[in-house]
Amino acid sequence: MNNSIQDSQSQLSVFAPASIGNVSVGFDVLGQAVKPIDGTLLGDVVSIEKSAENELAVVGHFADKLPSNKEENIVWQCLLLFNKALVQKNIVIDSVKLTLDKKMPVGSGLGSSACSVVAALHALSAYYEQRESKKVFSDKVLLKMMGQMEAQISGSLHYDNVAPCFLGGLQLMVTDNEIISKALPAFSDCYYVMAYPGINVSTKAARDVLPKQYSRADLIAYGQNLATFVDACHTGDKAQAFAVLTDVVAEPYRKPLLPKYQQSHDYLVNQGALAVGISGSGPTLFCVCQEQAQAEQCAAWLNDNYLQTVDGVSNGFVHVCRVDEQGSTVL
Repeated sequence: MNNSIQDSQSQLSVFAPASIGNVSVGFDVLGQAVKPIDGTLLGDVVSIEKSAENELAVVGHFADKLPSNKEENIVWQCLLLFNKALVQKNIVIDSVKLTLDKKMPVGSGLGSSACSVVAALHALSAYYEQRESKKVFSDKVLLKMMGQMEAQISGSLHYDNVAPCFLGGLQLMVTDNEIISKALPAFSDCYYVMAYPGINVSTKAARDVLPKQYSRADLIAYGQNLATFVDACHTGDKAQAFAVLTDVVAEPYRKPLLPKYQQSHDYLVNQGALAVGISGSGPTLFCVCQEQAQAEQCAAWLNDNYLQTVDGVSNGFVHVCRVDEQGSTVL
């Protein structure tokens, strides 16, 4: 590629969407990407351009919630990991400037760290794909890198946010390390109301409240619900799918961490919502509706009753979403 072409293609941006980790019924093995119907970018954007030296800039509404030291920023860690992989393939490394537009609240249960990781690694991959005029790493290799980075943050390897964020749709994590994730037919005609109350719950704290052991009855219920849900996805049986969208693993223990969750859950169910659950480790609540009008009504109620203020300020939000079938994209 000649220099003039490279220069014209040396700057690009990648958007990575929010996701619902667990989807209630599949602890650590189900995740679904979502996007607001009004076009709001609910996720993170990472921009990349060639530079004299490696740089990282952080902007956006939630930039002040991230470490000021770039070495502690997960996007910088993604750059180091990607460059190491380039060295192993004998590919010449460029110095680049990465800019993270942090649109996602930290500790929200919307896959905030996954958004940063996916956007960063996808942007790096797209940059070198343009430079080399070919794909440098397969999607499988990139997904493994994303899982490695996510594990660095949460302390354990799970793909239920990075896989849907990267690949889009509803993803089921499988035991085969070479497959990692399989797309399930999602109920894309439904509306998913996402309500972030404006408080933070760390993934570690949310995991610490879970019991070390579960009863045989809980294990059977979990297996039956997950198997029934997966079957319903493949048969298109919406009633069956949402009838078993129940979390027996985490929600009973995490509810005390989420003020007003139980009250909101009960109200929304009584209003006819197909399902209500905790997105990821919380505190974001998700509510599934069949019709847009119903979703808008639920969103308005959640805006008035679930969002909270911290020191007189509210950073919460409510979005009516659909399934994001595309995943991370070059803007």
